[in-house]
Amino acid sequence: MRSERLTAALNSGVFAWPDAGRTLILRPRGEDHFDDIEASRLQVVTGFRPDFNAFSARGIPVSAEVEGAFAAALVCLPRARELSRAMLVQAVAALPEGAPVWVDGQKTDGIESLLKDLKLAGLAPGEAWSKAHGKLFMFRAAPLPQDWAAQDRQVDGFTTRPGVFSADGIDRGSALLAKALPEKLHSRVADFGAGWGYLTSEILKRPGVQEVHLIEAEAEALDCARRNITDPRAQFHWADATGFKADVPFGVIVCNPPFHTAREADPKLGIAFLQAAARNLTTSGTLWLVANKQLPYEPELQKLFREVEMIGGDNSFRLWRASRPIQARGAK
Repeated sequence: MRSERLTAALNSGVFAWPDAGRTLILRPRGEDHFDDIEASRLQVVTGFRPDFNAFSARGIPVSAEVEGAFAAALVCLPRARELSRAMLVQAVAALPEGAPVWVDGQKTDGIESLLKDLKLAGLAPGEAWSKAHGKLFMFRAAPLPQDWAAQDRQVDGFTTRPGVFSADGIDRGSALLAKALPEKLHSRVADFGAGWGYLTSEILKRPGVQEVHLIEAEAEALDCARRNITDPRAQFHWADATGFKADVPFGVIVCNPPFHTAREADPKLGIAFLQAAARNLTTSGTLWLVANKQLPYEPELQKLFREVEMIGGDNSFRLWRASRPIQARGAK
């Protein structure tokens, strides 16, 4: 949808890439295309590993952090309002005053609200271009309110940041799973979709654990996890769990998988996590899983594991223990 909107705006003359210099593009989705400008004049910045990999595979310069100076910026809005504001601050900091900052987002991403915020902040965004259930508008780089910059949060003794999963507190599903974990786990454990590290912190309390590998696709969340988990037994991997392949298979994987790729639920994403877990366990390994109760994971678990047991839950979540993957990679 973003590609369609940009193409239409370019054709109408509402939007134009700068005549010279590089354009910074913040957090586009991997399926977004920018075919009207040379790739060498773009710099995509995203901390989400699947999107990072997609742009890298297409030969578009991509990094996880903003570095250098730019002639213009295109900010692709996420759903989180605080993260959207912080991204605008990032963009403005990388531009000379008065340079164009384009902002694009779906109506469900809060584009209308951000447009109002900018007007209240004393900026004068140009007329918004509406198409494909979203909007595109431009404002000129100028100082933004100081409280829009990203601020770390302290939640239950952990550091989180705007935009990461469960930034306001410990996720209830993860808390249920932590209570259900047995007192003794395997010596080699992985946390798939580790977020900012809550489940890993609980795993490390179990006796006999020698390694915990945090597999997390969102760089901001993994950075928080590094600050929250200082135990030397923890190893951190910025990676898409659905394609992850461990050097040595794990005895236990703990997982609270995501199930949204956009605003709508996408069970295929969670199923991809289950499949990846089965591939990365030993022949006698065990997956400990929490999931929203309406998600259709049980049939997939039955396909992937010889032993599947629902071990609890509440009115919103189900807890599962699945053991002995049918196509495991490694030794017992």
